Amino acid sequence: MKIPFVEPVICLSVFAVTLNSPLTTQYVYRRIWEETGNYSIALESNTSECAKNKSSPIFAFQEEVQKKVSLFNLEMDISGLIPGLVSTFVFLSHSDHGGRKFPLILSSVGALANSAWLCLLSYFALPIQLLIASTFIGALFGNYTTFLGASFAYIVDQCKEKKQRTIRIAIIDFLFGVVSGLTGLSSGYFIRGLGFVWSFLIVTVALFVNLIYILLFLEDSMKESSSQNISVSWTETFKNLFHRTYMLFKNASGEQQSLCCLLLFTMITYFFVTIGVSPIFVLYELDSPLCWDEVLIGYGSALGSVTFFSSFLGIWLFSYCMEDIHMAFIGTFTTMVGMAMTAFARTTLMMFLVRLPFLFTVMPLSVLRSMISKVVHSTEQGTMFACLAFLETLGGITAVSTFNGIYSATVAWCKGFVFLLSAVLLLIPAISLCVIKYVSRNTGSYVLLIQEESSEDTSDR
Repeated sequence: MKIPFVEPVICLSVFAVTLNSPLTTQYVYRRIWEETGNYSIALESNTSECAKNKSSPIFAFQEEVQKKVSLFNLEMDISGLIPGLVSTFVFLSHSDHGGRKFPLILSSVGALANSAWLCLLSYFALPIQLLIASTFIGALFGNYTTFLGASFAYIVDQCKEKKQRTIRIAIIDFLFGVVSGLTGLSSGYFIRGLGFVWSFLIVTVALFVNLIYILLFLEDSMKESSSQNISVSWTETFKNLFHRTYMLFKNASGEQQSLCCLLLFTMITYFFVTIGVSPIFVLYELDSPLCWDEVLIGYGSALGSVTFFSSFLGIWLFSYCMEDIHMAFIGTFTTMVGMAMTAFARTTLMMFLVRLPFLFTVMPLSVLRSMISKVVHSTEQGTMFACLAFLETLGGITAVSTFNGIYSATVAWCKGFVFLLSAVLLLIPAISLCVIKYVSRNTGSYVLLIQEESSEDTSDR
């Protein structure tokens, strides 16, 4: 019996990724800490092995550890950059005629292999440099962007009505926030109660169950398959995708091209900053003067996950009283404030309070994605979002690598510099939003396209 619901797959994957991310960061941190000097960290300890006094010998030591961990994360991110980019592009484009289960299976196999390798690595205390090789090999099977792209494409294939599609995607956003929040909240207790080996094993089991569900129970959303589709070569797939992308911009008017490029630029620059700085939070919290332990880091991760749900509520409420672009302004400005506050957070209470301005961090991404869909015609939606997925993959991996490098270079003299830099960089999408507002007001192209869509819907009725 085949089940036409991809939601269980997404929930298990979100659980695994949300638990695996802080586990890996803290495991690397502990291993480098122990290998750099003669200090050790006890898993059962209720306090973080961290010095707040600058005159303490451990203080200079932990600054060196912070640099090494950040550089190691940079090496891991770079190792997965090219294979992850190519695999995402190839697998998602091939899924248009090869089925959505193909990228779901491959990316799940890669995640499962990587998680199993982490179990072995932590159990036998193998050199952590082997993580770089496993990241490279895992990225050949696709990454989390590949998995999510195929999952949302699966939902779009099933939902023929726009209203039904919106409801299904809203449910996914809600589940994403709930599962990631609860998992982040419990991640510290996993480490403290079970240790790294058993925690990694739980992630591996979850990914194995996920793969079994996809292979044996998940129904393929694309039931129609012809010999012509099967015989399409990879070369033809690339040519068709590039041709559709080229025609997308060639056939557009001058105003539509400008507006589309501005929206893409705004979204990618905002995405670059928010995604790039997110892994730095754990390192920042482990270091003095915060010196958080694994439980507090779990609480912080859970609060960070609330933004998915709060952003959804914000869009739902604000949509009744303001335009899309104004909602994007609110999300960008509040995120900018949150970044600036984080740079000066020196106590646990302050670090929890800085989560409040981040409540609408996801809102600009959702709103800009909606605005982009309104600029292009309905027959070009797939091509536009394929371009967007490609840019998000490239921008995401590049951003994480860049911000890890910046943090490593500046942690010794200013721990909060990377957050101040993020706040300044967010001025770029904010200014771009002002330009979009000006362009759309003077050309009327954005409003015109919405009116055209409304008239088409009316004529269809």
